[in-house]
Amino acid sequence: MARRPGAPAAYGEEFSFVSPLVKYLLFFFNMLFWVISMVMVAVGVYARLMKHAAALACLAVDPAILLIVVGVLMFLLTFCGCIGSLRENICLLQTFSLCLTIVFLLQLAAGILGFVFSDKARGKVSELINNAIVHYRDDLDLQNLIDFGQKKFSCCGGISYRDWSQNMYFNCSEDNPSRERCSVPYSCCLPTPNQAVINTMCGQGMQALDYLEASKVIYTNGCIDKLVNWIHSNLFLLGGVALGLAIPQLVGILLSQVLVNQIKDQIKLQLYNQQHRADPWY
Repeated sequence: MARRPGAPAAYGEEFSFVSPLVKYLLFFFNMLFWVISMVMVAVGVYARLMKHAAALACLAVDPAILLIVVGVLMFLLTFCGCIGSLRENICLLQTFSLCLTIVFLLQLAAGILGFVFSDKARGKVSELINNAIVHYRDDLDLQNLIDFGQKKFSCCGGISYRDWSQNMYFNCSEDNPSRERCSVPYSCCLPTPNQAVINTMCGQGMQALDYLEASKVIYTNGCIDKLVNWIHSNLFLLGGVALGLAIPQLVGILLSQVLVNQIKDQIKLQLYNQQHRADPWY
């Protein structure tokens, strides 16, 4: 039958604007992070169940709880991406794209604010380290974390080794009955070559010594300055990590928007074919 003059040519019934490459690439992209989110939740739940009530109480947020929350949010977000791409659901895909955009913008804003208000960020880090010193003996994981940090950065305490007097066990007051009175943790001690057994009492009485005498046995510089210097000397590494986090988010946003536009074009094509199927001039 003749086609009405000026009417656009119809595509075949088997034609689709939706690219299988984009569709399944987005699906497997979300599937990967969906599995990662489940692992994060499992690790967070396990860590939370295995820890005592006082676990890392000095930190603003318990890392186990943070891991669970981030994992659950990632699970829901990637679920929308998986089902939305597989079922070609515009609502789920737009929800996925919008949430991913918000997360990306929040990360970008946090990075900019951290750079602009670096002094306040430094003060917050100082407060966090001092709280960790106070609760050093309250939790084994926190203790291991502090010991690792002090050995890694060759430092002791927040500003100096005498910050350990804030801890009730290392406090230098005369009425402190602790055997560790006026001492520092063993992780503050200078490494001894060819030492077979770690001397955990090497920091005994170090706070009572002046800087020159103490520096012969322990690190006397605080960890805050060491950490800041490490950040300044590893800006390219930190930038690479930030870029590595941003690229998957941008890829997810781009793929979801491309797929949404393809689905919309496909819907328009289907409506066009339905409207002209009964047209005698079509």
